[in-house]
Amino acid sequence: MRLNAEITKANAIQRQPALVLIHGLFGSLSNLGMLARAFQETHDVIQIDLRNHGLSPHSNQMSYQLMAQDVVETLDDMNVQQFHIIGHSMGGKVAMHLANLVPHRVVKLIVLDMAPVAYQKSHHDQIFKALEEVQKAQVVSRKEATELMQKYINEIGVIQFLLKSFRNGQWLFNLDALKQQYFQILSWEHLNPQSNETLFLKGELSDYINLERDNDLIRFQYPKAKFVTIDGTGHWLHAEKPSEVIKNIKDFFIIN
Repeated sequence: MRLNAEITKANAIQRQPALVLIHGLFGSLSNLGMLARAFQETHDVIQIDLRNHGLSPHSNQMSYQLMAQDVVETLDDMNVQQFHIIGHSMGGKVAMHLANLVPHRVVKLIVLDMAPVAYQKSHHDQIFKALEEVQKAQVVSRKEATELMQKYINEIGVIQFLLKSFRNGQWLFNLDALKQQYFQILSWEHLNPQSNETLFLKGELSDYINLERDNDLIRFQYPKAKFVTIDGTGHWLHAEKPSEVIKNIKDFFIIN
């Protein structure tokens, strides 16, 4: 599947490998915009809408293998061969599968607050209820949508994030498919050991990466993994402390 994507060409004469940015669940290509702006001087930056998100095509299927293959097809169409990849949350799992699919093309892999494990706990029950309420009510304005969503979601920042994908009274993401395939989004198929240099950035207050619980599984799949915790942040670490996240990524690009 050819995905909707935007590319910003680097200004530098000697460009570094391209940088591919992949958003998380309910997101779109603009979500990692702060990272795009931080690296666009030295890297061609490619921001992608995953299937069932943003302006990309919709489908009833949502496996990580399929989503990774979508990205490969999109990069092939853009003639992008070598690249770094950064993925947040669900996008982190897509990035990991992508590195497994074309390891010879991925220079370095950066995963933001996501582990290569299956999750048993749903983090999105109230969000699905809020989104379905808005869809059912057929409201058009963001003000009306916000009022409905506040019955289920207490954090205004989460509501504002979701409303970035609300246009003309419709959700840009394929809500029905995301709910139907949610078990696939929580799941994980363990990969063979990966040779890519990999950086996991964890939000201190988030439980998505639990090294005490999952250390052996993560280390088996990513023997070269480096872990950094961003203090005082949750799952949205790149939005909460962008300068620290950017510094750690730049440092990771420089080593080796």
